[in-house]
Amino acid sequence: MFSEYLDVLFMFAKAFLVGGLICAIAQLIINLTDWTSGKILVYFMLSGVALQGLGIYQYLVDFAGAGATVPISGFGYLLANGAIHGAQKGLFGAFTGALSAASAGISAAVIFSFLMALLFKSRSKKN
Repeated sequence: MFSEYLDVLFMFAKAFLVGGLICAIAQLIINLTDWTSGKILVYFMLSGVALQGLGIYQYLVDFAGAGATVPISGFGYLLANGAIHGAQKGLFGAFTGALSAASAGISAAVIFSFLMALLFKSRSKKN
């Protein structure tokens, strides 16, 4: 029984360390470069796509679970994984597979953004 708790604790530790490492890399990029936030997000998402395309990111997901899938690079992994599985059905499946794999996350982002826009008064940021 005690070993089950240690297994769960070890799983959380792996997720925290891998997710924290991904975030630390992003923070170093923010601090040491003049890249915009959008550019950093795109590069991290594309790195997830590229690493999954090479078959590397799946090992990270198997090791760290949510620590690898929650950051934006995990979204790139999800898109690439959906496209790879969809490509088995043909070229059209490669396009639709990526979107169907990520549809829950995209839908949640749209719905919660809409709800926040209803709850809060939006205005332009003043420089």
